[in-house]
Amino acid sequence: MNGTTKNSKQRDAILSTLRSTNTHPTAEWVYARLKPEFPSLSLATVYRNLNRFCETGEAIKIDVGDKTVHYDGFTHQHAHFYCKKCNNVLDINKDTDFTNEIETKYNVKLKGYSLVFFGECKDCSV
Repeated sequence: MNGTTKNSKQRDAILSTLRSTNTHPTAEWVYARLKPEFPSLSLATVYRNLNRFCETGEAIKIDVGDKTVHYDGFTHQHAHFYCKKCNNVLDINKDTDFTNEIETKYNVKLKGYSLVFFGECKDCSV
């Protein structure tokens, strides 16, 4: 087996792992899940591939201000909620399209958005 095949299998596994969860994992989380299957996998390889996926539009990088980068394998336009107590990141899927209103009101053409709501999730606010 050559290095390209190995790297491709690792790359495919990283993307598959990212897309198999809605927890918005960190690179460390992805690494911990894949290390048993790929003993030669390095954390640097996970970071490099996650960043590459973000550059190619296969993943989204989420900055919630906690000094940890979270990743999302679901790239459709949506907002997120960050719980400041448990550090969970949740998807916020908005049914109505508010981008048209913003474009009209501010006379701009949006190409996308990054929106993060902050607070406490239902489990933490009990």
